[in-house]
Amino acid sequence: MTLKTITPKELEERLKENSQTYILDVRAEEKYNDFHIEAAKLKNINIPKTTIFELEEKSDEEVASLPKNHEIIVTCTTGNSAKKCATILSEKNYNVVLLEGGITAWKEYLQSQKRN
Repeated sequence: MTLKTITPKELEERLKENSQTYILDVRAEEKYNDFHIEAAKLKNINIPKTTIFELEEKSDEEVASLPKNHEIIVTCTTGNSAKKCATILSEKNYNVVLLEGGITAWKEYLQSQKRN
């Protein structure tokens, strides 16, 4: 199964459109509290990856705070854990998209925009 992906640039464009966007950040709470993506119509959800990984074992369990009727952009520090989480959630029929390169790529993209 192939996961859909979104680049930091595409994400920024979507956030500028002001449409409701959901981001699932699977980093540890401390890292999330240090920095996370913010925007006006953005619903940010922080669920540590270990919680998502446990869903693999519990076939009938779902994550109550995640919407089934909206696309969810999944991110972590570099994208590796997010990819595993997105795969698990996708198998549970969540509409997930992976942020390419994670928060690291997002920060680099923002820095490159400031230089231009």
